[in-house]
Amino acid sequence: MNAPPPPIRTECPPGSCVCQRDALMQASGGDTRILRLTREEEKRLVQRLEQITSLADLRHMERRLFEQLGVRLTIGTSPNGVRSLRGITVLVHEQPGLCRKTRQAIPAAIKKSMETRSGIVFELLDEGGLFGG
Repeated sequence: MNAPPPPIRTECPPGSCVCQRDALMQASGGDTRILRLTREEEKRLVQRLEQITSLADLRHMERRLFEQLGVRLTIGTSPNGVRSLRGITVLVHEQPGLCRKTRQAIPAAIKKSMETRSGIVFELLDEGGLFGG
């Protein structure tokens, strides 16, 4: 007995997004993992990202996002120094099928987590050896 195919994300209203969902679905051999991120799953993902407790947890989520959905994140510090969260950059790389709103929601959720748990920011800064001896 065949299992039903996993649900895929519904298309955005015309003109509101540049995710190229239709082109990705029609292309043969394209990475369609991102289409498994339905709106409900996106809400769960954002909630999970807002609950990150440490840098190790953040790096784990970063790996899982890539493994399961093909989403690449770059999290780093500004070359001009970090005086506030504005000095931390969270970049979600563009890819076909990734909704514009999702690309904005993921960094916002990570930064919200960093605001409530400042230890994550200190761990991130120390990752480059800022506080090391």
